[in-house]
Amino acid sequence: MTEPAKSARRRGPALEQAILRAAADELLESGYPGMTMDSVAKRAGTNKNAIYRRWPHRPALGVAAYKLLTTTALDLPDTGDLRTDALELLRRANSHLASPLGEILRSLLSQLTQEPELLAQLREQSGTDGARPWLTILDRAIARGQAPAAARHPRTATVPIDLLRNEFVTRGVPTVPDEILTEIIDTIYLPLLRGYRP
Repeated sequence: MTEPAKSARRRGPALEQAILRAAADELLESGYPGMTMDSVAKRAGTNKNAIYRRWPHRPALGVAAYKLLTTTALDLPDTGDLRTDALELLRRANSHLASPLGEILRSLLSQLTQEPELLAQLREQSGTDGARPWLTILDRAIARGQAPAAARHPRTATVPIDLLRNEFVTRGVPTVPDEILTEIIDTIYLPLLRGYRP
């Protein structure tokens, strides 16, 4: 673990960013199970009270730090074909979940039974962000006449990513084979969308 650099006393946003960056570094180094408030405080060069004033518990800090690590602009596929777009988006999600950052998310998910507050934090932090890419490609497909407008619902749109997460969580696999991704799109997602009636 690297020692924090000695600097002038930080306050407000500067201190908050230092804590978040320290928590993110702890996640990368030790995963969520190894991230403690003590280790984050030491790395950030502050005390635990400063952390608890901003994040009331470890789950809140862990999820905020994960969000910091994964906040990037998402370039969505737009090929003109719903199947191709959905499969490409699912492949990208699979690559992410199989990556070191995905391992952090899987470690967060694995702690849900020990720390139920994590689920609330994950829902609060993601909000509708998790559904947005899927709704976007579905909206494009509806505009092209490739899916009925009645199918536009966040729960419907996100079926592929929900099934993908289920593969990781329940099967404990390091990555999901491409044939499973294709099966999710071809035998579940597309028939579900097409089955909606206006």
